[in-house]
Amino acid sequence: MSYTTTDSLFQSVELETQIRRLHRAVGNAVVDDKHLVFAAGSMQLINALVHALSPDANAASPPASVVATVPYYPAYRLQTAMFDGREYKWGGTTALWANASRDSTSGFIEFVTSPNNPDALLREPVLGGSAVISDHAYYWPHFTHIPAPADEDVMMFTISKPSGHAGSRFGWALIRDENVAKRAYDYVQMSIMGASRDTQLRMLGIVTVMLANLHGEDDIFAFGHDVMRSRWRRLNAVVSRSRRISLQKMAPQYCTYFKRIREPSPAYAWVKCEREEDEDCYGALLKAKIISRSGVANEARSRYTRISLLKSDDDFDVLMERVTDLVNAEKYNDAPGSSSM
Repeated sequence: MSYTTTDSLFQSVELETQIRRLHRAVGNAVVDDKHLVFAAGSMQLINALVHALSPDANAASPPASVVATVPYYPAYRLQTAMFDGREYKWGGTTALWANASRDSTSGFIEFVTSPNNPDALLREPVLGGSAVISDHAYYWPHFTHIPAPADEDVMMFTISKPSGHAGSRFGWALIRDENVAKRAYDYVQMSIMGASRDTQLRMLGIVTVMLANLHGEDDIFAFGHDVMRSRWRRLNAVVSRSRRISLQKMAPQYCTYFKRIREPSPAYAWVKCEREEDEDCYGALLKAKIISRSGVANEARSRYTRISLLKSDDDFDVLMERVTDLVNAEKYNDAPGSSSM
């Protein structure tokens, strides 16, 4: 098997075609005026797109400032700092620059994650003059309602979220500008000689099967939504009885894919510890044998932590047992004569 396809490209033309078909069928992205760039998961796309949107290293322009809004996906900051390119730097959170003029933020690259990781809310850009990388990894109908096709200039997607094949390491970008797309493509080509051919062949089969079953009995998005909706219902029902922890507020919304109002089905629970003594929410949950990811990683307060709902059924059942025990313990600890946890 060669590095390239029979037409000497690093990307399968047929896979490009099927990905475009999937977006059109789901209605979550406009693809007709976009160039596709494949990569080893969306993780590689993070720096590839920062590089593609930054000034040329030989240009007189100052380095681009990469920013995001709290709470944000930590890899944006970590990768920007680790690669330490001459043409870009980490500029902090958008809150530091929100009152600046459009001209003063024209050299910024803003990551906008929608739905957001960790709180699952739909997001819009904050800085008016910035270049925007729209991370739509979770913009699929089993995780969120689809109000309209996304149509930003630079958009990121990954196969791990629509199909669950995280270990296959395959992601793609939809890019309107040809020069930006070429810089991103060259980055992937120079770093790994293009996305794996084996992976592309496997993804072609997976996407083809997904397309064949849309709106049928084996629709992966209907199945996924049913599972995630049930998990959110169960978790929300237990946590709603608690005065110690709370979840992000999410309301039913109309979804163009299902053509009806759908209940929330987020990938993550963004948990807040309400008691003054639970300043370290991650630690408070860990004492109850609940594994989470501290909000400190997202530059949020330590009073917040993220619980993943993307688990096997057995693991989720164990999670529910431990959350239920934590909430039920409040009744005992609030009773007269008892001591708090």
